[in-house]
Amino acid sequence: MEFSRNFTKTQVIHVIFVLAATILVRSNVAYCRHFHHHSWDYFEYCAISCRAHTASLTDFGGVGDGTTSNTKAFQAAIDHLSQFESDGGSMLFVPPGKWLTGSFNITSHFTLFLHKDAVLLASQDESDYAVIEPLPSYGRGRDTAGGRYISLIFGTNLTDVVITGDNGTIDGQGEPWWDKFHKGELQYTRPYLIEIMYSQNIQISNLTLVNSPSWHVHPVYSSNIIVQALTIIAPVTVPNTDGINPDSCTNTRIEDCYIISGDDCIAVKSGWDEYGIAFAMPTKQLVIRRLTCISPKSAVIALGSEMSGGIEDVRAEDILAIDSESGIRIKTAIGRGGYVKDVYVKGMTMKTMKWAFWMTGNYGSHADNNYDPNALPVIQNINYRDMVAENVTMAGMLEGIPGDKFTGICISNVTITLAKKAKKVPWNCTDVEGISSGVAPPPCDALPDQGSEYLASCDFPTESLPVDNLEVQTCSYKRKNSFDNHVLKHL
Repeated sequence: MEFSRNFTKTQVIHVIFVLAATILVRSNVAYCRHFHHHSWDYFEYCAISCRAHTASLTDFGGVGDGTTSNTKAFQAAIDHLSQFESDGGSMLFVPPGKWLTGSFNITSHFTLFLHKDAVLLASQDESDYAVIEPLPSYGRGRDTAGGRYISLIFGTNLTDVVITGDNGTIDGQGEPWWDKFHKGELQYTRPYLIEIMYSQNIQISNLTLVNSPSWHVHPVYSSNIIVQALTIIAPVTVPNTDGINPDSCTNTRIEDCYIISGDDCIAVKSGWDEYGIAFAMPTKQLVIRRLTCISPKSAVIALGSEMSGGIEDVRAEDILAIDSESGIRIKTAIGRGGYVKDVYVKGMTMKTMKWAFWMTGNYGSHADNNYDPNALPVIQNINYRDMVAENVTMAGMLEGIPGDKFTGICISNVTITLAKKAKKVPWNCTDVEGISSGVAPPPCDALPDQGSEYLASCDFPTESLPVDNLEVQTCSYKRKNSFDNHVLKHL
């Protein structure tokens, strides 16, 4: 995990701060706890479902020496365990070691568990990644036209999937991919680290993910998703190494994640231009809580720019942003169509930012030249409240689209301390309208102050979403001499 050479001294100090904050926050989160005994032959873990059958990767010839390929071992293990889909499900345990592997597909009613000293090393050989069709809501790959390399861990049309561990590591070993991207030598779009498609009841938790070739976690066309207690680290100089990208998903909960990235820490998406409009699957009912992010060249939470299927009912709270380009960013353009509406953010702390708030109506970057210039996005009911920011270059850059104003913007109880070399004009607003209350420095005329009696304005919903009812339980793993064991279930 050689990422430190990409950080300045200031950023290293910030990393130490984040890790300290991580320990503090995690120690106060009332989670289902992990309990370990003297060996990894028995332990307890937390999951949305417990499993009746288990196996270790070594049962299928896995070798954790860092150089032997384990692609066949992973696939053989999962193929064997898939027979238990309707018989209590199964878990594949990855013991301590360095496990080199190419892409492999997972199955339903299945748990992949990484020991704390297990490291999955993604193969750097392109032949270990099949080329698959572009996402239908995108119409092409993100890096190149045409297909894309399959993700390291991939699943489609699945139910009840858990990818977890005791903070084990998945290392994407992305440097050769990054080099080819910079040199324009890629034939297809880079693989993601984890991608789950057309699936429901998904948990991705308690792992460290580093150095993905591109995005780290990509649930797409899926529902009922928990992403919890992930540490995600990539060099801040590498583009498109987004942390978590929920894409055309319903009922997603992202909690207690710690992300350092060369791109958006979280990017909420739903398809690209005419392809996303035709596919028409929004991202909605998304909860983001207790996120810590460093993203010097991008956003802490981005909405778009691929938002043509729509984004609605996004709730983010208790966010810590450090040394990042922007706190909350809405990215869209003429031709995107779709909408971003009913967005609620509160309890955000920002330290050393270029922009606290950024809305962009001229993002560009089209899938092709066949987009509809009359497809204008609708941006409305955007609520920000109870925030503090310090050392900020510019408070807000809010740029709508001429003839297509961004409306219903509400900013309340926000204090922004500007940097010594801040822009002379702290706010720049065009083609937007809304209100403000208790905001310093005072925002532009397009967001007139409503007085102190409106400090409680800028709604944040009090009712919970269905994904909050998706709970984890305590499960236990007990390894015997054979790989078909029972796992006790503790509710």
